Amino acid sequence: MTLDKDTLAQEALALLKQLISIPSFSEEEDETAEAIDAWLKKFGVETKRQYNNIYAFNKYYDESKPNLLLNSHHDTVKPNSAYTKDPFNAHVEDGKLFGLGSNDAGGCLCSLLATFVHFYERDDLSYNIIMSATAEEEDAGDKSISALLPILPEIEVAIVGEPTLMQLAIAEKGLVVFEGKVDGTPSHAAHPNDNNSIYNTIKVLEWFKNYKFEKVSNVLGEVKMTVTQINAGSQHNVVPGHVDLVIDTRVNDCYSNEEIYEILQNEAPCQLVPRSLNLSSSSISIEHPLVQSGIALGRETYGSPTLSDQAELSCQSLKLGPGDSTRSHSANEFIYVSEIEEGVGLYIDILESFLTK
Repeated sequence: MTLDKDTLAQEALALLKQLISIPSFSEEEDETAEAIDAWLKKFGVETKRQYNNIYAFNKYYDESKPNLLLNSHHDTVKPNSAYTKDPFNAHVEDGKLFGLGSNDAGGCLCSLLATFVHFYERDDLSYNIIMSATAEEEDAGDKSISALLPILPEIEVAIVGEPTLMQLAIAEKGLVVFEGKVDGTPSHAAHPNDNNSIYNTIKVLEWFKNYKFEKVSNVLGEVKMTVTQINAGSQHNVVPGHVDLVIDTRVNDCYSNEEIYEILQNEAPCQLVPRSLNLSSSSISIEHPLVQSGIALGRETYGSPTLSDQAELSCQSLKLGPGDSTRSHSANEFIYVSEIEEGVGLYIDILESFLTK
């Protein structure tokens, strides 16, 4: 039985309220995984579980067809100290559903789950659909989508559910976090020292502030490099022998992460070691039928500066979902009820066009 959009939107909303009420910090998502599993089974979906990743295949899965992945995450960050509302009390005020994870990314996840249920029993689809509700996205853990992908069939294209106001994020910047080290000569503060590591850091910071990578993306713009942490010294009367920096580097689709590392190794005025080179930029062609299906429904395309599970995918992928990314990780997080309703409807309409051509 194929449920209508309005019914599915109400089911998605009810599930989202349930998920908000269950703490599901990264690596602690056991209970939300159980809730998602039970919700899918309520609609006759045969589910599978790996760690806290819940996944399922459409009823008439056909190995001869390409695979479309629908993915979003059910873990959350911890609530910040500015909350004035109970983060686990899902409640609606003035059309806003408040609660931790409502916007990032519960609204997207529940809307995608409802969309999957809508298409689950269809036997006329040009693609198989694989639904994955994954864990540990917020801390890029080793039991996240990165653990699930190796056991899934090859994915042709994916929709990653993240809050985009249901606009089409056709590219996403990658991320390389570098550990930097500025050296100097350790000494007693009372003695002369022309090689003070803290003073040496001034020029290094200026270099990072002003450095520009040559290639600029039409969709994602420039590579953005930002010094986000500085640590040095242990007591007032000792000049430290080095200063530690952390540099957040958002990589556009003109460079691989390895290329960025090579450039900085040759040009940066301090030692740099990357924490990881795995979180690459992602994109999908604007000409891809999935994107064109969204454009035909009045959706606009853009490039996203924020990271998601897209970084783990090697296939073409589209980031799309209800909610607004500026609300993510904010105090008193919320999503509009109308955004859930719109999200379910638009997901279904976009896929109806894409999957039945």
